[in-house]
Amino acid sequence: MYDEDDLQEIRQAREEWEDETHSPVLERFGERKDRFATVSNLEVDDLYDPTDVSDLDYGEDLGYPGEDPYTRGVYPTMYRGRTWTMRQFAGFGTAEETNERFHYLIDNGQTGLSTAFDMPSLMGKDSDDPLSDGEVGKEGVAVDTLRDMEILFDGIDLDEVSTSFTINPSAPVIFAMYVALADQQGVPRDEIRGTFQNDMLKEFIAQKEWVIPPEPSLDIVTDTVEFAVDETPNIKPISISGYHIREAGSTAVQELAFTLADGFAYVEDAMERGLDVDEFAPQLSFFFNSHNSLFEEVAKFRAGRRIYSTVMDEWYGAESEKSKQLKFHTQTAGQSLTAQQPLNNIVRVTIQALAGVLGGTQSLHTNSFDEALALPSEQSVRVALRTQQIIAEESGAADIIDPLGGSFAVESLTEEVEEKTMAYIEEIKEMGDGSVRDGVLEGIDRGYFHREIQEASYEYQERVEDGEEIVVGVNKYDIEEDTKPEILKVDEETQERQLARLSEVKEERDDEAVEAALDDLQTAIDEDENVMPAIVDAVKAYATMGEIMDVFEAEHGTYQEKIGLA
Repeated sequence: MYDEDDLQEIRQAREEWEDETHSPVLERFGERKDRFATVSNLEVDDLYDPTDVSDLDYGEDLGYPGEDPYTRGVYPTMYRGRTWTMRQFAGFGTAEETNERFHYLIDNGQTGLSTAFDMPSLMGKDSDDPLSDGEVGKEGVAVDTLRDMEILFDGIDLDEVSTSFTINPSAPVIFAMYVALADQQGVPRDEIRGTFQNDMLKEFIAQKEWVIPPEPSLDIVTDTVEFAVDETPNIKPISISGYHIREAGSTAVQELAFTLADGFAYVEDAMERGLDVDEFAPQLSFFFNSHNSLFEEVAKFRAGRRIYSTVMDEWYGAESEKSKQLKFHTQTAGQSLTAQQPLNNIVRVTIQALAGVLGGTQSLHTNSFDEALALPSEQSVRVALRTQQIIAEESGAADIIDPLGGSFAVESLTEEVEEKTMAYIEEIKEMGDGSVRDGVLEGIDRGYFHREIQEASYEYQERVEDGEEIVVGVNKYDIEEDTKPEILKVDEETQERQLARLSEVKEERDDEAVEAALDDLQTAIDEDENVMPAIVDAVKAYATMGEIMDVFEAEHGTYQEKIGLA
């Protein structure tokens, strides 16, 4: 971008500025901190200039929006064409209550649905399982059978809405229920749109929700990819998720590196299955966290797009442009929210949402200010949604494509994040003797990811406790008393209502049809066939979530993490 003569002139001017202008003021007044760093502890300089990006090649490293390497965005017009999908996370109690919240959000301008499930559903347990007692409908909506899914989407046409499902071990069952519901509504399978998180590698790395061991879990994920390619081309069967890796305490670099490594592992597994990379890769999506350090987050998103494009091309031979485009959903950082002075969270969420927009996200969830206290109330959900709408409609941030592109600071940070991320990915690949897939599995087995995240989390907490990292309202500017907002409370009768419906479904269904469908699922597993068609048939017979997942658990056994074991 600059020739050597230009750079030398800038260096000389910088030295003069430091000697004549900067140093006298610095010596007299000092700086407000001894060290300046991002939330991830990435040290930042006081000033950036062209010498910090002297190696940057505009054509190769930046280019233009909608063109390789997609650093500046995956679409030529970005938000000038249309804004990101505003997809607020919702789910609590029974299907009726969540359906009501869905309609409320749609009426208030939400452009995509996102479904939260309760812990029993997340873990593949029925509401009447003894382990589910006390948890039914508490963390999200309870879904036991297709009947719940029918109620959940009552009055919502599946051909007119895009729906995201945050669920992992039991994601294939929810996927099957959604397909079955589309069949009921008469909506062609190739017209339904949505995303299933379904990222089991991330579960073993960070979120720790699993049923069966890693390798068979990965095999089932690939079944869903294969099924989606054949049956539901507008469904994204995996949302490869860094969000939970970051929530567990990772740095921004670790979040990006481990997430991309998981993504490449899924690519390799699908290719080993015999799938063509350009057939399935366009249906992969990603999910990232957006934290408080605005410029670091923007750099993370831009570096991620550049790395993904390069690796998909050079390592996996992707030829389709859509196969090389990193498309992702962003959620603001839940772990940054504080129970102290909860209204402060509105400001945090606004900054984090802005980072997602400036970083080029395709869809966005803004956390509600009361989430450190309870599930979001209607008021807090509305404020969260309005935050996105104000950014889109009033701030001007959506009017310029990649507005921070070319910033010396942002480009320098983007390069630094890219370099550190690739070092991690290469290390993981080396653990797998040249295979990222095998390296991820080996890293899970060794506890590698756990240790890396644990160390980063510990170091961050030390900085908070030492006062080096300021958390407003917690370790600075705290007050003795604060008025708590009115929070949502899940009806204590929710579990009874859900159990009554489950009992009714079991009484009304054809038990022989259920048994036959579960036998067919067992046969598919035994014969190493894709299990998705058999799961669709099982849910149509009103087999329960737990009955279906029990087949897999009986076949593959349960998983015991090795961390801390001799």
